[in-house]
Amino acid sequence: MAKVTVLGTGMVGASFAYRLLNSGLASEMLLVDANHMRAEGEMMDLNHAMPFEHPCQVEVGDYADIKGSEVVVISAGAAQRPGETRLDLVQRNAAIFRDMIPQVAKAAPEAIMVIATNPVDIMTQAAIKYSEFAPERVVGSGTILDTARFRYLLGEYYGVDPRSVHAYIIGEHGDSEVPAFSCASIAGVPLADVAKQLGKEYDLNDMEDIFQQVRTAAYEIINRKGSTYYAIASGLLRVTEAILRDQSTAFSVSNVMTGQYGIKDVCLSLPMVVSRKGITATLTLPLNEKELEGFRHSAQVLGELAAKTL
Repeated sequence: MAKVTVLGTGMVGASFAYRLLNSGLASEMLLVDANHMRAEGEMMDLNHAMPFEHPCQVEVGDYADIKGSEVVVISAGAAQRPGETRLDLVQRNAAIFRDMIPQVAKAAPEAIMVIATNPVDIMTQAAIKYSEFAPERVVGSGTILDTARFRYLLGEYYGVDPRSVHAYIIGEHGDSEVPAFSCASIAGVPLADVAKQLGKEYDLNDMEDIFQQVRTAAYEIINRKGSTYYAIASGLLRVTEAILRDQSTAFSVSNVMTGQYGIKDVCLSLPMVVSRKGITATLTLPLNEKELEGFRHSAQVLGELAAKTL
């Protein structure tokens, strides 16, 4: 069984910790937070659930205690405020990572890092730089949540289980993200053909409305309850499971581009295969011209910000 560290016990970290406890994936769970009392409170609450859950040793510690972790899931950082974009967070969270990431790397040099702190593409690039890890051992959560929202809304629209929808949001986890409609399918059938077979019109305005709901979802949720945490926690658990169980699962996670679509040295999301070694392959989609232009714009936005920040 595995040891997993949860670095940051705010709403995302705590929700992930609870999902991890439910899953039975870890025999040891370490909670680390600058607010030690908050971490202790989460530990106590999780331990009190133990009679109903899989056995797991849940403890609170500091950076040195991360030693031996197979996966370190990082959500530590400043939270996104109402009306604030993910990119507005960059200076505050980059400063936190400059101090934190080298200590994580020193304590657990063999671990896989999973980054959820926003803006996640920049923070993934920061974690690679400050840890000096091979890029494939740092997995940014990227657009896994946007992709999940996309699949859910398409499933609702077509009346099918979202698990049968194969569609991706790529690029930035943020305002410049790109919906890859041209590659989207249900059970391998392109969306326009699905519409015909179901007796529906393939309405481009409806598709654009679905994407806008995806793009603004975080803002809508933050305005209503302050932050988003359940869905991203579920996504982080699936990524962690793929690592610990060596599943070679494709997720739209974020990592450094190495020439895909002519783009290098910036972290973006594409479908990537995640296994015990981290990211083992990056897959390119047959994008149309509009999607390719959007993806390159996303790369430009993030590349310019990374150059100013890191």
